[in-house]
Amino acid sequence: MDFNGKTVVITGASRGIGADAARVFAAAGANLALLARSGAALQELAAEIGGNVLTFACDVADYAAVAAALSEAHRKFGSLDVLINNAGVIEPIARLEAAEPEDWGKLIDINVKGVFNGIRAALPLMKPAGGGTIITVSSGAAHRPLEGWSAYCTSKAGAAMLTSALDLEERENGIRAMGLSPGTVATKMQREIKASGINPVSALEWEDHIPPEWPARTLLWMCTADADDYIGEEVSLREDSIRQRVGLA
Repeated sequence: MDFNGKTVVITGASRGIGADAARVFAAAGANLALLARSGAALQELAAEIGGNVLTFACDVADYAAVAAALSEAHRKFGSLDVLINNAGVIEPIARLEAAEPEDWGKLIDINVKGVFNGIRAALPLMKPAGGGTIITVSSGAAHRPLEGWSAYCTSKAGAAMLTSALDLEERENGIRAMGLSPGTVATKMQREIKASGINPVSALEWEDHIPPEWPARTLLWMCTADADDYIGEEVSLREDSIRQRVGLA
C-alpha cells in the first residue's frame, strides 16, 4: 500500500499501537505527525523510523495544542489525509464507590475530549481538500460494562458515539469515519490491567494478547478503498474475516 505524499497524524504515538502504527505508515511512505505527552519518546521513535516525521509533545485534552500540531503538520506537508485517534488511558481502575473523582475526570478528558479535539481540529483542514480518513481506536469495553472500568467503558462508549456522529454529519463531505476494536493487545496497558487483579481481563496471560503490529497493520488497511464497506462502522480484529482481509496470521 502506497502512502507517498499522504500526511498521517497519530495521537498516543510514543508507544504501543501508536508507535507500531507510526512504523507501519512510515514504511508505506507517509508523512507523519506524531503526538504524545512524552516528547523524548517521540523523538526516539522518529529517529528510528526516519523519513518525514514531525513530533509534538502535547496533551490531547488540550484543544489548542492539538489544533496547533495539526495545523503545523498541514503547513509543513501540504495536506492532512489521515487522523488516528489512538491516545487513551485505562487508569483509574477502581470500583465506582472508590474511584477518585479527579482521576475519573482526567481519563474522560483524554479518552473522550481528546478524540473530539482531534476531530474538531482535523475537519477544517481535511474538508477543503475533499475529505480524509478519521479512525478512532475503540474497544469491546465500549459495548459492555466491566468491573472497575466505569471510566474506561464510559469513555470508549462515548468515543464510539463520536465516530457515529462524525459519520452522520460528514460522510457526504468526504470524511471516512471508522472505529477499530483491536481486542486485547500486548502493550503497557495490559500490564496495568494485569496488576489491578480486577475483572476477567486481568486474568489473561501475556500470550493471550495480540501483538501491536496487528492493529497497526489494520489501521493502514482501513485507510484504503478495500475497507470502504466499513465506513461509519467499527472494525473488530476479533473477527477472522477481518484478519484475513488485512493479511494477518
